[in-house]
Amino acid sequence: MNKSRWLPLAVFAALAVLLAAGVWLSRNPDREKLPSPLIGKPAPAFSLPVLHEAGRLLTSQELRGAPYLLNVWGSWCPACRDEHPVLTRFAETKRLRVIGFNWKDEHADALRWLEQYGNPYVVVVADYDGKSAIDWGIYGAPETFLVDGRGIVRWKFVGPLTDKVIANELLPELSKIEKAR
Repeated sequence: MNKSRWLPLAVFAALAVLLAAGVWLSRNPDREKLPSPLIGKPAPAFSLPVLHEAGRLLTSQELRGAPYLLNVWGSWCPACRDEHPVLTRFAETKRLRVIGFNWKDEHADALRWLEQYGNPYVVVVADYDGKSAIDWGIYGAPETFLVDGRGIVRWKFVGPLTDKVIANELLPELSKIEKAR
């Protein structure tokens, strides 16, 4: 009988340890450095609706010819709100096209969010059901991809962009692309 009294406590302790490990892993700053299998490979093909133009689809083929930054965001994403001013300042430099990839969002919510916080994007595509995101390996927002003019993924960042990330990671990768042209 004594052993059976301790069983619920042991199960609870084991679950607590698993929960603590999950929380620790989710807060681990190295998660932003997860390698992407897409680096050096063609960006996944897509044909997605344009958020601001009912009935218009944008394809990945149409984006070729010049590099672009694909930024995954959602109105439901608190970290996207933190990232937005940084992304807006970068977009204002006009050094690179910034394409919005609105992920698993309601159309009206996405429009309202951009109206409230500003729209730094050249164009925003909407992946309402999340199927295109699977091809990109997207598992959270925000995520950002640098794609060169030939459609090859050159860089990926998981988490909110910061001025430091742009200066120390994105701009050096962009410079490599610009020198290769």
